[in-house]
Amino acid sequence: MRCPFCQHTDSRVLESRSAESGQSVRRRRECLDCKHRFTTYERIEFVPITVIKRDGKRESFDRSKLLRGIVRACEKTGIAAMRLEELVDELEAELQQQTAREVSSGEIGELVLRQLQSISEVAYIRFASVYRQFQGIRDFVDTLNHLQNQQISDGEPEKIDKPLTGVCPQSGDSSGWETSTSGFTPLN
Repeated sequence: MRCPFCQHTDSRVLESRSAESGQSVRRRRECLDCKHRFTTYERIEFVPITVIKRDGKRESFDRSKLLRGIVRACEKTGIAAMRLEELVDELEAELQQQTAREVSSGEIGELVLRQLQSISEVAYIRFASVYRQFQGIRDFVDTLNHLQNQQISDGEPEKIDKPLTGVCPQSGDSSGWETSTSGFTPLN
C-alpha cells in the first residue's frame, strides 16, 4: 500500500477491524519510511447492476435512490433509519446474488413491496401508490383489499374489522357508503 504522505510502498498493519456492518475491513497502517499513520478500507468489488426503466432506458443501480424512495414511503411510521438501511442492504445483496446483471425497475419495486409488507402496511401502500402509479381511489382500495385478503390467507388475524368505507362521490356524504372494487355502494 502506497503511503499518502511520502509515496513509499511499504507499510505495516497496526490494526484491522470490520467496518460498515461487515461490508468492509478498516486497516490502520504505518509507513515504514516516514512513520506516518493512515487508514485504508478493503471492500468487495461488486459487479455493476443495470436497471431497465419502464421507458426502456438503462441506468446503473443507485442504492441511494432506492433508499430515498423507501425513506419517503416510511416517513412518520416510526421505522428506524437503521432498519431501512438494513432493508436496502438486503435488497442489494439479493440483486447481487442474481446471475443476471440487468434487472427491470419492476422487479426491484416488487422486491421492495415484499419487504415493506411485513414491516409496515402504511409504507407498503405509500410505496405501491408511486411505484404502481395509482390513478385514483380505486387503485388504493384494490391494494388495501389485496393486503387484507393476503393476511386472511396467511392465517394472520384480520386487522380490518369492517369494510373499507369512503365518501359518496355525488354528495360528499361519508355515512352509509362502502367502497368496493366496483365503486361506492350504499350500505343497507
